[in-house]
Amino acid sequence: MVATPLFKVGVVPGDGIGPEVTAEALKVLSAAGEEFGFRADIRRYDFGAERYLKTGETLPEEALEEFRGLDAILMGAFGDPRVPDMRHAADILLGVRFRLDLYVNQRPVRCLSDRLCPLKGRGREEIDFVVFRENTEGLYAGLGGNFKKGTPDEIALQEDVNTRKGVERIVRHAFAFALRRAERRGRPPKVMMTDKSNALRYGHDLWQRVFRQVAAEHPGIESGHLYVDAMAMQMLKDPSQFDVVVTCNMFGDILTDLGAALQGGLGMAASGNINPSGVSMFEPVHGSAPKYAGKDVANPMGAILTIQMMLEHLGHLDAARAIEGAVASALEMRQCTADVGGSLGTRATGDAVAGLLRRPA
Repeated sequence: MVATPLFKVGVVPGDGIGPEVTAEALKVLSAAGEEFGFRADIRRYDFGAERYLKTGETLPEEALEEFRGLDAILMGAFGDPRVPDMRHAADILLGVRFRLDLYVNQRPVRCLSDRLCPLKGRGREEIDFVVFRENTEGLYAGLGGNFKKGTPDEIALQEDVNTRKGVERIVRHAFAFALRRAERRGRPPKVMMTDKSNALRYGHDLWQRVFRQVAAEHPGIESGHLYVDAMAMQMLKDPSQFDVVVTCNMFGDILTDLGAALQGGLGMAASGNINPSGVSMFEPVHGSAPKYAGKDVANPMGAILTIQMMLEHLGHLDAARAIEGAVASALEMRQCTADVGGSLGTRATGDAVAGLLRRPA
């Protein structure tokens, strides 16, 4: 008898709609396991607003050590009006990203239904690229402060941190991914770097120099550069020109939400926070939407596609492709939530995708 592959997944459902969409994602993961012969050992963690309000604890040190022994981490969504400063969310999400050195933020921009594309005359075949955002430096590194806070003379400083190591490793990751993606798709690889080096001289000069060096080492990959404002315009004008995009922390954050609009909204967007040599964390992009919690209306597709990303990362490529196909089929049949043109609730949408996975070819 051949042993069933087993991998360990830490699950943090979070706040608001997080537990609901996470439950549907795990439902689809289970269905994929049945169909493709693997099993996920789910380790659940109750980190979130409820725990924080009861105990004052956000992310225990021992949890980080447990996370290091997992194969992957699945996060839900965080945010609760009872915690107005969002401290628990910042401690959990940024704590995991920084302390596990998840320096790659990977956001696929993939439209799975023509009717979800908001661009006139464009469809799913033209919206299929991946954005890599540096995930541990930049303006989100948390360096800076306030002087004379609350007075007319207040000064606020926010420092943009770019290290040679940080820039080079995300750029190299983007080029390596472009090669692997080209092999799968049978299309020539392309990498576009975007920055604002005409205004942000020092840090983005570093990005320019590193990108040119790495591009020169990969003559078989078409490489290019756009300032970030031009990049945003081109994403709307002709998204089909992009294959792999690499950029800094803040610009990646902004551009990928624009990319989510090309997919049908944040409810369709997945992301991975990746350490190529360690455990990685995957999460849907949308927020916790507390006003919709418990109403069975939240779109679980982003969470389901996050499972698809996780499985692809873990090497279960057939299962990952099947999940993406099942989501596309559910959208085509409008077996989905109202925000993407259907009439189903959260649970029924998860059932529909899981059922399509189990359906004989």
